[in-house]
Amino acid sequence: MTSLVMARQAIKRFYSQYEAFVLPVIKFLLSLTCLLIINKRLGYMPRLNNAAIVLMAALMCSFMPLNFTVVIAAAFVLLHVYKLSLECFLVVAALFVILFLLYFRFSPKDTITVLLTPVSFVIGIPYVMPVAAGLLGGPFSAVSVGCGVIVYYVLEALVNGAGSISSLAEEEMTTKLKYVIDTVISNKPMLAVVCAFAITILIVYAISRLRVFYSWYVAIGVGIIADIVLILVFDIIFDTHISGGSLIMGSIFAALVGLVLQFLFFHVDYSRTEKLQFEDDEYYYYVKAVPKVTVPNTHKKVKRINSSKKRVREE
Repeated sequence: MTSLVMARQAIKRFYSQYEAFVLPVIKFLLSLTCLLIINKRLGYMPRLNNAAIVLMAALMCSFMPLNFTVVIAAAFVLLHVYKLSLECFLVVAALFVILFLLYFRFSPKDTITVLLTPVSFVIGIPYVMPVAAGLLGGPFSAVSVGCGVIVYYVLEALVNGAGSISSLAEEEMTTKLKYVIDTVISNKPMLAVVCAFAITILIVYAISRLRVFYSWYVAIGVGIIADIVLILVFDIIFDTHISGGSLIMGSIFAALVGLVLQFLFFHVDYSRTEKLQFEDDEYYYYVKAVPKVTVPNTHKKVKRINSSKKRVREE
């Protein structure tokens, strides 16, 4: 455990010293991953699949605020959808406007959550997001995760219905619009997951902020159980036929990720808890202080002074 704590402290020191270089690299990798996934899942406009265009867009995102990455990703999606069908473009564009209004109104700083939620679905670990968002975010993180869930299911619906949409080329625009709207909006699995994830985030957030020992551990456990129960309940209500095996395996992985986040961001030593009392002119203060788990820096330096040919050890 000591070696893990030392590694965590080394990572934090490295990031604090080289943040100006590390952060652009992280932004670049995140934006590149999102754009590659979009091109792979949609791919209706061949020009956007050009590696040079993707790299240039990711490079621009690395030096801009994270919200710029959301805008670029949305632009890629809309261009692909426009190539598929004008009606799809109109419906998805209107949906994106609504989602952007919700996102920028309630959780404009949760950009990483909006981007990672669809990615987590693509790589098969979606149940990580409500636990992680509840631990590290706030109540409005439910909006960010919900937006990400909606984007994923909408794109999946368009991909799965692309053949039917293309076959309606001879139909009137109103007929195609109605079909696209029904395909996008009438998505019962999407409604089930959005509701379950939103409630789970609120539960995890509320428990993790309680002033009790091991609140993060309790929040992770209760959140995982609540997520499973909610998914199963909404599965019965909406008749979505969600895979039980993937739900259990995904929940186990979510618990492991939650423990990793707890170690990185809230690793404290409850055995050394102190209760303090002090006062000022107007109030008495009662404080419970729980120290973080750290390892003293034992690094020693040896400074050589050539002029006097002496060595001075600095403790």
